[in-house]
Amino acid sequence: MNPSASGWIEKYGSVVQKHQNAFPDFDSLYSTLKKSGFVYGLNSGIPDFIHPEHALSEDEKAKINLLNALYFTYKLKGRDNDYAFFIEQVFKFYGILQINNTGFFGKLFTGNKTSAKLEKLIASRIYIEDNIFSKTFNSLITKSLLFIDVLLFKHYLNDREDLKRKAEEIEYLVINITYHSLGSKQKNGSDTKLSQLLASSLTYINCSDHTFDGSYRERLLTNKETWENRYLLDMACLTVWEDHSLDYTESEFIFSIGKDLGLENQLISESILHVTDFFKLNLENIPYLKEKNLAHQFYDSMGKIVKKLILRNSKRLLKELSQSAELVALLSKSTVRDLSRDEKKKVQNQLLDIFKSIPSLAIFILPGGAILLPIFIKLIPKLLPSAFDENRIDEEEQPTDI
Repeated sequence: MNPSASGWIEKYGSVVQKHQNAFPDFDSLYSTLKKSGFVYGLNSGIPDFIHPEHALSEDEKAKINLLNALYFTYKLKGRDNDYAFFIEQVFKFYGILQINNTGFFGKLFTGNKTSAKLEKLIASRIYIEDNIFSKTFNSLITKSLLFIDVLLFKHYLNDREDLKRKAEEIEYLVINITYHSLGSKQKNGSDTKLSQLLASSLTYINCSDHTFDGSYRERLLTNKETWENRYLLDMACLTVWEDHSLDYTESEFIFSIGKDLGLENQLISESILHVTDFFKLNLENIPYLKEKNLAHQFYDSMGKIVKKLILRNSKRLLKELSQSAELVALLSKSTVRDLSRDEKKKVQNQLLDIFKSIPSLAIFILPGGAILLPIFIKLIPKLLPSAFDENRIDEEEQPTDI
């Protein structure tokens, strides 16, 4: 399954029909979403039953985790098992929240199928920025509050009204809890990054419209939604544990918040333990904690983009490359030795000719696109031999009423 290519939502439907009992209750689903980092907004894993053809970037993992969380939230409510109907319900849900603006070009190149429209919609939910150059310099950073979508979908499935008001309420509580959690500790550089990430991830409210005072605690006392309260506690734990330590003041703050939320001390302790384990296992995989200079950030981000473009156009590339034996030979040589000046020029000219025939690769022939060619040459020998249409659904995988 390739979440960066069209058809991935239907592919997920064909895969999940064989794993209908993956999560017997919402508790097991929530625990898995915490382990994968989705609850924390730091995606490090995906469900065990999904086996991608290539290594996934964080934004691709976020897409899978969001759809998977929405699907099993829907299934655990005992709703109609028709996968196509589920997709329609998710699309309707986002429509009520007025999250259906995929832009002119997104609508122009999206098919009539609801699954195709939902792919564009989910992509618009994932990224903090929808500009390719902004994504580049932000290392394709994903929104950190996507689990709120799951809580709201749960609210929607319970046929409750005022969905927009509930969305604003949850975001208000999350941003206040994380803000005051940061206030309970000694600040550092990573705290600034985290607060910026959380603020940029808001969808339904604007930080500038709210005052950060103690009044949010009164609203915690009246909130009786168990899973919302569990999530709010976990976000508080994430914030204070971000610097890999927990002093007395921070611990006191966490237990005080937990008490306001009506949660038992054992559950509060477990929440602290879970976020501790997550940081220990995934410290090197958490992008916003990595200190990199601008050049490294640019190279890493562009590498992700080029990798996606290669995989997305693998069949066309394979066909075009097969017609140029000399180019294939030179690309093979580049993996074991540096090419000469003339050889590099030949590779560049022949590749640009190929890119002209594949619209998705037009980025390479734009002014400045040549700086991406070394990344392309480095990645293509590794990716292309095994890159096929990951979202093709075999006959036996066709989604049925599940």
